[in-house]
Amino acid sequence: MSYNASESRPKRALKGSTVDLANLNAFIAVAETGSFSIAGERLHLTQPAVSKRIAALEQQLKVRLFDRLGREVSLTEAGRALLPRAYRILNVLDDTRRALTNLSGDISGRLTLATSHHIGLHRLPPLLRAFTRAHPQVALDIQFLDSEVAYEEILHGRAELAVITLAPATAAPVKAVPVWSDPLDFVAAPEHPLALKQRISLEDVAQHPAVFPGGNTFTHHIVQRLFEGQGLTPNIAMSTNYLETIKMMVSIGLAWSVLPRTMLDEQVARLPLDGIQLDRQLGYILHTERTLSNAAKAFMALLDRSADGCAGVGTDANVAT
Repeated sequence: MSYNASESRPKRALKGSTVDLANLNAFIAVAETGSFSIAGERLHLTQPAVSKRIAALEQQLKVRLFDRLGREVSLTEAGRALLPRAYRILNVLDDTRRALTNLSGDISGRLTLATSHHIGLHRLPPLLRAFTRAHPQVALDIQFLDSEVAYEEILHGRAELAVITLAPATAAPVKAVPVWSDPLDFVAAPEHPLALKQRISLEDVAQHPAVFPGGNTFTHHIVQRLFEGQGLTPNIAMSTNYLETIKMMVSIGLAWSVLPRTMLDEQVARLPLDGIQLDRQLGYILHTERTLSNAAKAFMALLDRSADGCAGVGTDANVAT
C-alpha cells in the first residue's frame, strides 16, 4: 500500500485535535526515509511542503515529532509513540475502503505487490501477463525488494501481497503460502578444484572460499544452518544479495556458492555432494488481520493454481535473493 498525500482526504480526530491524513502521510514518509527531501520525492511534494505538513501536525498535537540536527532527522519519543498509531489509522481507513469496494464484486483498483527481483524476473512474468489480460481494470503497483524487506512491507500494511523466498518460520499475523519448491545446488567454476573431484563432502567445501547471499537473507540462513548442523563453518570470503553477481563470481573461479537450480548452465558446475538435498520455498505472504481487495484475492487464486507449474524466465539483469 502506497501512502500518497491528498488534500481531499477526510480527516480524523486524534488526541482531541483535527489531524489531516495528508499530514500523517508526510509524517510516516519522513519517519521511514529519515529525510524531508526523500519523503517529498515519495509523496511528489516539495521539501518545504513536507516541512509545512510536519509543522502543522506538530502544532496540532502540541509535541515535537522530529529532532533535526543538521542533515540528520530522527524521531523524538513522541514521534516514536505516534508512528505505530499513524500506521493503524491509515490501515484502518484503507481496510474500510477495500471492504466497501469488495461489495461490488468488481476486480479493479490498485494492487500493491511486493516481490524479490529473482522471483519477479524468473517466476512471475507469465502470471503477471495472464493477470493483466484477465483483469485490465487493476492497476498493478509492483515493488522489487529483498524478500526480508518485502516481509516488513506486509507486516506494516504497505503492501497487500508479497511473493518472496519464504522464511524458515513465519509468525502471526503474517501467513505464508508455499507456491514453488526451489532446489538449491552447490556450484563452482568448471575448473575449480572442487568441481574436478569425483566425490566431495561438506567438510571439503568448507575449506574453500565462498561467496554467499547477504547475511540478512533467508537463503543465507538456510545454507548456514546446513553447515552448523554438521559442526562446520563456511569460509565466506564475499557476500552480495544479487544472485547473478554471485553466479558471475563463481563462474570466474573466485569462490563456490549455492544457487537455485533454475540458474545453472555451462558457466558453473554442480558440485557432487552425496546425500545433501537443499531447497527453499517460494510463495506469497499476507497479513491475516487486513481485508484483502478482490484484486489481491484473484492474484492469490492464480498463484495457487500455478503452484510448481511456472517455468523460469531467463534474464541478464542482476537479481536479488
